[in-house]
Amino acid sequence: MHKLSSYLNGSWQQGTGRISTLHNALTGEPMAETSTEGLNLQEALEFGRKSGGSALRALSFLERGELLSQMSKIVREHRDELIEMAADNMGATRGDAKFDIDGASGTLAYYAHLAQSLGDRRVLTDGDQVRISRSKRFVGQHIWSSRRGVAVHINAFNFPAWNMAEKVACALLAGVPVLCKPGTATALIAHRVAQLWVEHAGLPAGAFQLLCGSAGDLLDHLERQDCVVFTGSNDTASLIRNHPRIREMGIAVNVEADSLNAAVLGPDVQTDSDTFLMFIAEVVREMVQKAGQKCTAIRRILIPRATLDDALEVLRDRLDQQVIGDPRQRATTVGALSTPAQKRDVLAGIEALQNSGATRIWGDPQSAPETGFFVAPQLFLAEGGAAAPYVHEHEVFGPVATILPYDGTVAEATEIVAQGGGGLVSSLFSDDSEWGQELLLELAPWHGRLLWGSAKIHDQSTGHGAVMPGLIHGGPGKAGGGSELGGERGLWFYMQRTAIQGDSALLRRAFTNPAD
Repeated sequence: MHKLSSYLNGSWQQGTGRISTLHNALTGEPMAETSTEGLNLQEALEFGRKSGGSALRALSFLERGELLSQMSKIVREHRDELIEMAADNMGATRGDAKFDIDGASGTLAYYAHLAQSLGDRRVLTDGDQVRISRSKRFVGQHIWSSRRGVAVHINAFNFPAWNMAEKVACALLAGVPVLCKPGTATALIAHRVAQLWVEHAGLPAGAFQLLCGSAGDLLDHLERQDCVVFTGSNDTASLIRNHPRIREMGIAVNVEADSLNAAVLGPDVQTDSDTFLMFIAEVVREMVQKAGQKCTAIRRILIPRATLDDALEVLRDRLDQQVIGDPRQRATTVGALSTPAQKRDVLAGIEALQNSGATRIWGDPQSAPETGFFVAPQLFLAEGGAAAPYVHEHEVFGPVATILPYDGTVAEATEIVAQGGGGLVSSLFSDDSEWGQELLLELAPWHGRLLWGSAKIHDQSTGHGAVMPGLIHGGPGKAGGGSELGGERGLWFYMQRTAIQGDSALLRRAFTNPAD
């Protein structure tokens, strides 16, 4: 049995109390265990603030970027090892594992490159100097400076490498040390990545710490300059936001939570067009990639009633080509869910979806292997549009999606999508510029990102579910109201924006990039 340690206060430590067990997703057998009881988390946070924070703030953006570049290189060098590990610990196909591992190394590399443009300085300016009086010399200048605390990262189980790396990249580049708590069920991968970084990345002491297992009393020891970044369910997000220490200290919290993302097929799209094929490809991919365990996956599919029968025929044909089973087999396109709890939740969600009036129109529940945490992909249809409450309120976090026929108008499409209460990303597919623009502007306030699929980019798009480091990731309402990534914007959560008033020349010398 593999025992996972936590990396705290500059050393690897094991808890001595209640054990959390990690399972093999293919067999259901225990494969690793960890504990955090008895670990001094208050001491770990203080170690990060004093040692890690001061060391990182002494480095320029360029120097911090060099650390990220090394971290990215390490992940790339151990790519095959991590991919193999993902099959057992997550039930991931090779393609699914690459999506996670390559996302991690790619995001780190992106922020390492961004560091070059930020230059040999430690503070960012926000806009130009602002004249605030009759005097030309007395001006204001907004700056961003590093928080003096620790960034506590509480990550989801579904992307143990990418979710950790994208948060770490922004925090370290911003000059803020990290204490990362990966999702326990898939912590084997995050633990291995952390081992490699600790051994080979040359990180300053206290800049990066790892907590494998329960968070314990971690939040009880936060201070005012600390921050929390969470990815997971709205229920857990609510517990974090309402934690007495966080409320008392006014500690900053960023949340990425549930998201009932949608794909909307425009009424102009013909079933023999490239735009239609793009729509089909995105829907199928988002249903089966990582067995549907993606915060960006398409859960609701809007198809005009006039196109519904033809679209269903093509969609069923593409889904019939999917193969569920051993993720190590080349032919497999749908692996297992990651945890026993996930399998229980997805099966319960499917039952509730059926009880709400939705009809299964594709998928055989009996086609999934009996061992491990497999659930067969299934497609449902729900009439009623906006008046199908379960579909718009509950996310079945697996290979499951629901079709919602609509009349083809922007008004009904907007009403249906908005019932989701805010999302990370939705897509619209249309070559009608007027219809597409109108729907885009109606959906924008409800989302952090939108993809407009059309004929000219049908074979060039990065896809509905791909989170790109140069664009923000997050969304309003039910999606948590947070924002991550987005290039330089990803650093802002870890920094304080301050308006400085003073002499124009002095401020210019103090805050201008020496390379400019």
